[in-house]
Parts: sequence; C-alpha cells; structure tokens
Amino acid sequence: MSNESEQQSSTLHFLDYWRVIRSRKEIVLAVAFLVVLTGTVYTLMLPNIYASSVRISVSEDAPEINPFAMQQSYYTSYNPYFLRTQFEILTSKPILYEVVNRLDLQQEWGKGGEKLPREVALKILQNSVDVFQQRDTSLIVISVKQDNPEVAADIANELAEVYRDSRLDLAIKNARGAIDKIDEALKEQLTRVEIAEEKVQTIRAEQDIAVIGSEGSVDVSDIRIQQLEGDRLMAQKEMVEKEGLLQILEDLDDKDLIEQASYITFDQIVMNTIQQLQDIEVQLSSLDADYGENHPEVRRYALQKQTLEDTLKQRLQALRNGLQTEYMIAKNNFESLDKVLATVRYDSIESQGTKYRPFRNAQNDLETERFIYNQLKAKHRQEIITLQVPRNPVEIIDVAEPNRRPVSPNLFMNVLLSIFVGLGAGVGLAYFIEYLDTSIKTADDVERILGLPVLGLIPQKVRPLIEEGPDSEHAEAYRVLRTNLAFTEGGSHRGAFSVLSGGAGEGKSTTCFNLAFVSAQQGEKVLLIDADLRRPVQHTILGVSNRFGLTNVLLRDVPVEEAIKATSVPNLHFLPSGRLPRTSLGVLDPKRIGELISSLKSKYDVVLIDTPPLVGISDSSIIAKETDGAIIVVQYRKYPRDMLIKAKGMIEALGVNVVGAVLNNINVMRDDYYYYYHSYYSDYYHSSQSDVSMDDDA
Repeated sequence: MSNESEQQSSTLHFLDYWRVIRSRKEIVLAVAFLVVLTGTVYTLMLPNIYASSVRISVSEDAPEINPFAMQQSYYTSYNPYFLRTQFEILTSKPILYEVVNRLDLQQEWGKGGEKLPREVALKILQNSVDVFQQRDTSLIVISVKQDNPEVAADIANELAEVYRDSRLDLAIKNARGAIDKIDEALKEQLTRVEIAEEKVQTIRAEQDIAVIGSEGSVDVSDIRIQQLEGDRLMAQKEMVEKEGLLQILEDLDDKDLIEQASYITFDQIVMNTIQQLQDIEVQLSSLDADYGENHPEVRRYALQKQTLEDTLKQRLQALRNGLQTEYMIAKNNFESLDKVLATVRYDSIESQGTKYRPFRNAQNDLETERFIYNQLKAKHRQEIITLQVPRNPVEIIDVAEPNRRPVSPNLFMNVLLSIFVGLGAGVGLAYFIEYLDTSIKTADDVERILGLPVLGLIPQKVRPLIEEGPDSEHAEAYRVLRTNLAFTEGGSHRGAFSVLSGGAGEGKSTTCFNLAFVSAQQGEKVLLIDADLRRPVQHTILGVSNRFGLTNVLLRDVPVEEAIKATSVPNLHFLPSGRLPRTSLGVLDPKRIGELISSLKSKYDVVLIDTPPLVGISDSSIIAKETDGAIIVVQYRKYPRDMLIKAKGMIEALGVNVVGAVLNNINVMRDDYYYYYHSYYSDYYHSSQSDVSMDDDA
C-alpha cells in the first residue's frame, strides 16, 4: 500500500512539473525560438573552416640498417610515453616557429600588408593545429584547420616536414657529439696504454724474467699447468658422467631397467631384444584374446617372451658391470692427474716466488688498458659508419591535400544544439518565473493557504449565462458551485450570500450573476443585489436602468419593492446599485443593511449580493457581516497569495462566516488537471443533454 502511495505521489510530482511547462509554453517556445534564431544567424555569419590532415609514421631514432647488429630485429620494445612525447614536440614553439618562418605566415595572416607579431602568428597556429594518434597504430595524424583549404594543406605538410627534419638534425647532432667524446677518450686511453707498456718492460728487465710468446707474455710453467688443468678437467668430466649413469642403473630394479633400457643405452643387442619383446607382446595379446592362455601357440609365444626377458636382463647386467669398471678407471685417472697438477703448481710457485708477481700484475694492467683502448677504437669506428647509414625516424604516409568541404560551421548540429539549449533555457525560465509567481494556481493552494474549501472551478472566458444561453457548457460549473454550497459545514444554498474578491477584476460579478442564474433555473426565487456602488456592472448584464436602486432604498428615498426589478430570466429579480450620491457617508449603515437583508430573505429563497473588492474598500466587510455566508472569488494566477490572506483576515476579524472559495478564470487548455476536469463535466453535460433530447423525441 505504501509503495502505491509513493508511486502516486511521484507521478503527481511529475505532473506538477509538466503543468508548469504547459501553463507557460509561450515563454518556453519564445525563448527556444530566439535561441534557435540567434544560433542559426550566428552560424550563417561564421566563416567556413576547412581541415587538412597529414599522416606520419614515427619511430624511435635508429638507422634503417644496423651493420653491427648480430640479427636485424623487427620487434622493438614498446615505450608508452614515446608517442605522447612526440605530440608535445610537434606542437612545441621551436617547431611551430620554424613553420611560421618557412611559410611566412606573419605576412600571410597580416592585414593591409603589415606583418603580424611573431607571438600572435604562433598563437593562431597553435589554435589551428590538432595532433592525435590513429587508433591501434603508431601513426600520428596532424590536422590543421584554416579558412583557406590550400593554406591548411600547406601548413599540415610543412609541419610534418619540419618535424622530420628536426628529428634527423637532432639524431645527427647527438651522433656527432658522441663521436667527438669517444675520440677524446680514445686519445687519453692511448696514453695510458703506452705508460702500462713501459712499466711492463721496466719490471721484466729489472727482475730478469724469461718468458716466451709475443710481448713476452707467456711463461713455460703456465703452459704446462694449463695443459694439466685441461686433462684433469676432461678426466673429472668423464668420471662424473660414469658415476651418474652408474647411479641411475643401480637405483633401477630389473623391471624398471628393462622398461627404460632404450633411454639409457644405445647397445644394438639391447635395442633388438627390446624390439622383439614388443612384437611378441603384440602377438601374444592378440592370440590370448582369440584362443586363451592355454592354447599351444600362446604358450609358445609366452616362452619366447620369457627367454628374451632373461637374455635382456643378462645383457643389461653385463652393461652395468662394464660401466662399473669404466667408472673405476676414470676415477683413478682423475686422481692421478690431480696429484700431478698439485705437484706442478707447488713447484711453479716455489720457483717463481715473489719475483714473478709484480711482472704479472703489470702485464694484467697492460692487457686491461689495451682492451679498453680496443673497445673505444671499435666503438669510434662503429659510430662513424652508423652515422653514414641513412636513417628515417619520421615517414610521411599521406600528404595533406586541400579539402574543399568545410568542417565548420556545422549548421545542422548548431541548430540542433540551439534547439536543445533553447528548450532548456525556456523551461528553466518558466520554472524561475513559476518560482517567483506567488499567485494561486491550484485548488490545493486555496485549501492550504486560505484554509477554505473550494466550492467551484470556473474555466476561462466565461460570459454571463444570459448571453451564452441556458444550454451553455459553462453552466455546469455553476451548478456544481450551487450544489457544493449546500454541502458546506452547516451550510445551505438558501439564504443571503455575499460574493467577495480580494482585488478588482477577479470575475466576482460574473460569478455572482451566473450563480443567481442557475439557481433561478432550478426553480428557486432569487434576488440579485448589486452592492458595488462605485463600479456597478450587473445592470449592464441584464440591460436595465441603474437610476434607482440600493442607494435609494438605504437613503429611504423609495421603498425596496419599487427598486426591485423583474428580469427576462424566470424566478430572477434584480436590485440595482443605484447612483451613488456625492456625499456617500452613512449610506452603507450596518443596521439598515441588516434590516434590509432580513426582510428580503423572507421574500426570496436565495439572495446573492455582488460586493466591491475587499482590499482598499470597507463596503464589502460591512455587507458580508450581515449575510448568512460569504463566498470569496479567487482568480487563477493573478494576485499574490499575501493579498488574499490579508483580505481573508480582514473579514474573519469582523466575524464574517466565509463558507468557501471559487477558483475563477482557469485556463483549462494549459493545465492538464483542469483540462481533464473540465472535459469530464463538459462531456457529461452534453451527453445528458443529448439523452434528454432523445427522450423528448421519443
């Protein structure tokens, strides 16, 4: 149940917003029209902008062919910041300044033959250039927008060329700088090599060291130790291999040894025996399935299998024993070489002592310096050759061409955007005006603010029913008013009622007359009194004279019976206001008015009194106090609610019984709620009339 109520309140809340838009649709449409018109005119006045794009392929600096690479690699490491860095370089000031200079854009964009300042030309160029990456590629698109398609294409192409040239110049500059640095280091290293050579020769001469080989760098003892070391390593390798294989064979039982024999040894007899076993197992499996295990042929194959397995075991055992022997031989050989090597090393150290160590250290230093020198020399030569190899870090894929179709302004998009903006602005203005509007808008406002029941809802453009005729569709609204008047708290539609309004022009007089009209139609004897002495209108509606009336009765010039006039409407009598005398003081005496109303109530079923507005005039309060009840007419969306609250407070302070309010002049075509309300009663009324006419015809 709560969910249904919440949903209903949400729906009503939405309808309230929609009613605001409907009620102020002229403002919304006017604002939308002005915005669309402004946007369209502005778009048509804008110059055409043309765009041209050039596509370039960008890669990191490297020669097209690297002569020193071991293998040409087609896959380079991905650098996620490389392309973003190139975007910034492409739009940097040095690149753009070079484009400005090459194309003489200062003169091109100048007016009257005068050159633009360099900074201004740069700013214009920056605003016209857009650089972005083509999706899922390493291609960069340079787009330039200008009011001239040829200029846009020239700038795009020139920007790509300037960027390419700058990348090449930067690569060459860096390479030449590296070559110069290497050349300086090469000269310093050559000096260090010469110093190391002199040191080696000096120590050799002083210590009288005998060596052989080029540069006297090889000692005889070292050669012998190196040979023994090599033999020892070979023997150790062979021993370890034999030991490992032997360990594998010893860890396997007979069954595992047979299964893995083909992976351990390549002995031909073993391989043939394993193949025969596999063939016999295939035959044996087939025969066993066909004849059973007791068949002679099956037994013969089983016997052959057993014989081959025994033979294989014997062969593998023989291999195991042979491997054991080979391992022992390899172990003895290794131990012998190890002892000899230890002896030779001891003798070499004892013979050389501290005499050879300084020479060896100096010789090692010389080798290190020579190695560094050779590396620098090779790198120096490599950089020189690499510099001569062509490189192309930037390749122009698509050259920009003049595009004769403008990309801006987009009339369709601008008009569409103007429509949305205009509607949004119009709706916003409507809500803002609605927020500032403090008038009465709904029946709920009347009940909430004035605290009065709503007796009737009167649509817009209602005329007196005597002009529209008794069959007018508007008459039903007044019939509802008459019925609701009878159902007010302690109320009745019979008696004397004053019809009031807070301000002028709220439809009080028309409401009073039409209520009297429908009451007379219902067979009641009705008296309509025009008590608006300053601006009487009831006599004009009925088309009678206003020479004598209420003022004459109150001044006791004529009796009331002579002032009351019969009308063309059956059961309806009329007491005009009469002409207000120059000295009106004392005309509306409460005692006289009370006596008059009491006497008239005894003669008529309903007495309706049209009074002047409440605010600014005290006549209405005096008259209303003497009646059975007062009906306040409130015009839809006219006066601020504060004025109505003040008017209600004035009459309540005098003790006037206010029976209810009438919401008048409702624009049913702009408010959904009142539209459906009015349509319902209108349809019902017409259907009732048609039913009556059909009954009459019958």
